[in-house]
Amino acid sequence: MEFNLIDKQQEFLKILEKQGKSFNTVKNYKADLQCFNGFLIDKQQHLKIKAFTSAQVQEYSQFLDKKYASSNSVRRRVQALRLFFDYLITQNLFPDNPLKKMAVSPKILDTPDPTPFPEIIKSYQFLKKKVETSEGLSQIVSARNVIIFHLIYGAGLKVSDMAKLHFASILKDNKGFRVLVDHPKRDPYSVPLPLIFNTDFQFYRSLYLQFLKKEELEIEELLFNANPYKILAGGLSPRGTELFFEDLRKNIKSDMTAKSLRQSCIFKWLNQNINHSTIKEWLGVTPSYSLELYLDELKRAPSEKVFKDLEQE
Repeated sequence: MEFNLIDKQQEFLKILEKQGKSFNTVKNYKADLQCFNGFLIDKQQHLKIKAFTSAQVQEYSQFLDKKYASSNSVRRRVQALRLFFDYLITQNLFPDNPLKKMAVSPKILDTPDPTPFPEIIKSYQFLKKKVETSEGLSQIVSARNVIIFHLIYGAGLKVSDMAKLHFASILKDNKGFRVLVDHPKRDPYSVPLPLIFNTDFQFYRSLYLQFLKKEELEIEELLFNANPYKILAGGLSPRGTELFFEDLRKNIKSDMTAKSLRQSCIFKWLNQNINHSTIKEWLGVTPSYSLELYLDELKRAPSEKVFKDLEQE
């Protein structure tokens, strides 16, 4: 069956958006698929295709190797196209995935680039000040942002982990709180939160629940999406978290991202001599995941990698 490639790619990208993929993720997928379109045009093949042969797969592999020096760039474009062909299979447009046997070089992990600890302290102080100097919905949003900060630096959560957390995901234990991560592809696990989280969470929960009751809103999610006038929905998309960090970077003149803050958390745990197996469990990664890059950085510049729980300051 012949079909228009561009139309199907647009459908695929819209599905990614509905699944809650971040704006940047969808944009990257689009760029990766456009790379494939460029290959087809280069080969003078129309963007309506009936098949994609093993010979063409090999040609595309050679095309990528010539175009990109980074093996990670090649890997990402192959993965994007592989997922797109999986989508075409669900639409009964292809019998199987021609990319499945395409070999790519192993992923090369980037050297960790954590947010320096002084910037973490500065950011937290800025966020707390925003809570103290705002009111109404603006204060609730500011209090929410403090919780986002704790979930990443305190518990090492990924943006995708936070998106659908509920209040029931915050568990009380003898010392304080833990956050329960219920991942769709692996067993649930919980991560302890630092003691400084206790007061900030209790304040946020009280303020947020009072607002929901007043507005007669039924929301169970821990975080929420809002505009300056009202809460739009429970849960915070990855794009919503990205917008928070964009705003934070402008205000504190920092390069901080959710990723760099999470890496700071990993260094913090290493400085606290947390067992490596425990760190991997808290990160939600497999036992085979390697912390060697972090350990090498810690040995290379130990004075630059001193991270603590915020309440120690």
